Amino acid sequence: MPPVARLQVPVLSQLLAALGPSPLRLLTSPAAASTPVSGVWIHEPRAALPPGRHALLLAVGTRPASAEAERLLRQAAQAGHAGLVIKSYGEPAAALAAAAEEASLALLTADEDLAWHHLDALISAALAAVARPGGGGSATAVGDLFALANAIAAMVGGATAIEDPYLHVLAYSTLPGQPIDEHRRQGILGLQVPYVPVNEAQYRELGRTAGVCRFTAGPGSLPRLAIAVRAGTELLGSIWVVDADGTLGPGAEQALAEAASIAALHLLAARTAADLARRLGGDLLRRVLADPGSAAVVAPQLGLSTDAPVAVAAFTVLSADPGGALAAHAALRFTDLVSLHCEAHYGRPGCALIDGTVYALLPAHPAGAQPAGAQAAGRTHRELVTVIARRAQQALRLPVRAGLGGQVGGLASAAASRQDADLVLRVLASRPDPDSGSGGEPLTASIDEVRASATLTELAQDLSGLPRLGEGAGPAIRAHDAEHGTSYAATLLAYLDADSDIGAAARCLNVHPNTCRYRLARAEQVFGFSLADPDERLLLWLQLRLAR
Repeated sequence: MPPVARLQVPVLSQLLAALGPSPLRLLTSPAAASTPVSGVWIHEPRAALPPGRHALLLAVGTRPASAEAERLLRQAAQAGHAGLVIKSYGEPAAALAAAAEEASLALLTADEDLAWHHLDALISAALAAVARPGGGGSATAVGDLFALANAIAAMVGGATAIEDPYLHVLAYSTLPGQPIDEHRRQGILGLQVPYVPVNEAQYRELGRTAGVCRFTAGPGSLPRLAIAVRAGTELLGSIWVVDADGTLGPGAEQALAEAASIAALHLLAARTAADLARRLGGDLLRRVLADPGSAAVVAPQLGLSTDAPVAVAAFTVLSADPGGALAAHAALRFTDLVSLHCEAHYGRPGCALIDGTVYALLPAHPAGAQPAGAQAAGRTHRELVTVIARRAQQALRLPVRAGLGGQVGGLASAAASRQDADLVLRVLASRPDPDSGSGGEPLTASIDEVRASATLTELAQDLSGLPRLGEGAGPAIRAHDAEHGTSYAATLLAYLDADSDIGAAARCLNVHPNTCRYRLARAEQVFGFSLADPDERLLLWLQLRLAR
C-alpha cells in the first residue's frame, strides 16, 4: 500500500507568495514570515475570541489606532493566532505594529478595496493550494489562468478550458497534439460556451457534484471530464478536459481534483482583480460626472481620449421597499450586471451606483473598432440599453427602467448626457408599469424618443417657483376635483390633447360625447375661463399638464 501523502503546514511567507503583492502586506519584521498558518478567522466584535492555533484573525471593523485594536491584538496572541489582519484606511499603524512585535504576533494590512469575505476566501484557497502535497515551489503565478490551463492539460492529459459560472471561457490550453472538437473551437473563438441542448443538464449535475463528472460524447463533440471549482460553498467556475479517446482513468480524475483546489485561488485572484478594476472604473465615472474639469486626468485611466464622443445611460430597479436591505442588494447585483455587459462591449469604461441609480459610460464605438457616426452609435447604444434592461429584469425579477442620454462630444460633457438620462427616467416614472410586471418588457427610452415630454418635465421644474402659474383656473380645477371627486381636469386635458375633437376625447375617457360636452361647458361656467381664448387655453393646458 503506497504511503498517504501528508499535507504540509504552510508558513506565512508561503501564503504571501501564493497571494501575490496586492491583498496582504506584512507590517512587522520579516521574522514573522516564518510563522505557521493553518487557517483564517473573522473577528466578531460581540463574540468571544475563539482559540485559533496558528490562524490569521481578520479584524473586521477595527481601527488600527484605537485601543480596541491593541486589546484585540493581545487577545489574539494569547489565543495562539498566527497574526492579525487590519485595514488602515489612512490611520497610522506604527504603534500597533510595535505592540505586535512585542507580542510576537504578525501584523498585516489588507487592501482597503478588497471585501473581507473575498479576503477570507482568498486566504483559504491559498492555504489549500500551498498545503497540498508538493504544493510549494513550482506553482503557476496566481492570476495566470492560461498558464494554469496548460499545466492542467499536461497533468491530466487533455485539452483544458476554465470557465466562470456564467459560461464565459476564461482561459484554455494551447498544448500541441491534444484533440479538440467543434464546440471547443467555437468556445475559444467567442470566449463563451456555445449553446448545446445537453448543457443545462450537464451544468446542473456539475453544480451538485463534489468530485469529477464524466460526460459522454454528444453529436459533434468529444467526451469530457469536468469539475466544479469552489471556495467553501461558493461556486467560482469549472474546469473541462477533453477525453478524446475515452482513456483518461482514475489517475486523471485525481489530478483534476487536485487542480480544482489550485484553480480556486487563481479564480478568486482573477475575480478580485476584476472587482477592483470595476470599482476603480466606477470611482472614475463618479469623478468625471461630479467634476467635468477632471476629464483630462480621468480619460487616460478609462482608455479614452478626452474628446472621444460618449453617452451616459441610467438604470433603476423598482422595489416595494426602496430603502430596505433587499433593494440595496438588488441595486448592487444590478450594478454588476450592467458592468459586465458594458465591459463585454467597451472594455474599461466604468459603471457607478449613485443614489440608487446605475450609470454607465458608453463610448461611441467599442475598443479597437472603427469610429461610428452619431446615428449608428446611438442605435448601438439604444440596443445595448434594451438588452441590459431586459436581462437584468429577468435576473432580478423586478421592474427595470432605463434611460439613454444624448451623445456628447467629449468626456468633459458627460454630465450633460447624464442629465438627459436622468430626465428620461423621470419621464418613464410618470408612465404606467407594463401590464406583465417584472415578467414583461422593461420601460426604456432615449432622450430623442421622449424629447417633448422631457422638455415639459424641465419646464415644470423651471416654472415651479413662478407664482402666477399657481393661480387661476388650472389649480382651482385640480383642487375642486380632489375635494368633490369630479373629473374636470381629466376631461379638459383629454379635450385639449385631442385637438378639440369631442369624439376623440370621449373615446379616451370612455364616456358619451354629450357627457364630455356637458363637463366642458360646466367647467367654463364654474371656473370662469373661455376655451375660445387661445391664451387661456395655452395657460390652462400648461397648468393641468405640468401639474400631472
